[in-house]
Amino acid sequence: MIKKTLAIINPAYLSLKDRQLVVREIVADSSESKEKIITAPIEDIGVLVLDNRQITITQGLIAALVTNNCAVITCDDKGMPVAMCLPLESHTVQSERFRDQIEASLPLRKQLWQQTIVAKITNQSAVLYRNSGMDKKMMLNWAKKVRSGDPDNIEARAAAYYWKNLFSGIKGLDNFVRGRDGAPPNNLLNYGYAILRSITARALTSSGMLPTLGIHHHNRYNAFCLADDIMEPYRPYVDDLVFGIIWNTGTGNITIDKEIKKKLLTIPVLDVVIDGQRSPLMVAMTQTTASLYKCFRGTIRKITYPSID
Repeated sequence: MIKKTLAIINPAYLSLKDRQLVVREIVADSSESKEKIITAPIEDIGVLVLDNRQITITQGLIAALVTNNCAVITCDDKGMPVAMCLPLESHTVQSERFRDQIEASLPLRKQLWQQTIVAKITNQSAVLYRNSGMDKKMMLNWAKKVRSGDPDNIEARAAAYYWKNLFSGIKGLDNFVRGRDGAPPNNLLNYGYAILRSITARALTSSGMLPTLGIHHHNRYNAFCLADDIMEPYRPYVDDLVFGIIWNTGTGNITIDKEIKKKLLTIPVLDVVIDGQRSPLMVAMTQTTASLYKCFRGTIRKITYPSID
């Protein structure tokens, strides 16, 4: 079943009734403010984005959402995701899975990171070819040269080439530099990656793993190191979506408004190919995290990642 992504952007009161999310939203209508009531079954929600400083949410609703493995995202006053709430327990044999993850050997983690970077660069090459007409050969050659653990940091070399060329055909973006605090469309990429990160963390917890303990990322201040690892091959799907938004708008200097957010919140249902089958991205991510655990368990040796046509 495909879970819904809901974003609340108006002042609202959120509560729980009969296993339903109840949203009492204040909507301005001419000179009056009217209350609009929306409901949705808890089990249908995969991601809930709270994007207004005047949202009130009950503790009972939060508990019901996270028990149902829904990622609850909170945004700051600029509308950018800044926090995420996930369940502490989401699998029947969670401690066993934690142990398998913690005891994974360094050689295994390096091999898994190698697979991750190969998949990421391969997908980047497809996005670059699709949107900018750049030849795939150079990036695919780099992908073949990635060794266990990527000690040569080919990921960075490929990323520099990728970002230099992805938006080069769009007016005003021929000198685009990717950076969290950089000029637009970095804001669109940041927002999209935050949504993708929540999807990844949600899938990891549902597969009984710790999103904190990464196979490569290990920043002591990062609570989602493993999510940041596993989302890497999925990032090009966000890049592709952002490129389409920019291309249709005709400029990269875009403010994230209601319509842009609506487009970026389609990320969970983007069409991806994984294991030869088409699937919504959120469903594909659960296949990826399930395969990751099997690698930790020792029953398989390769993570299942999606590929871009």
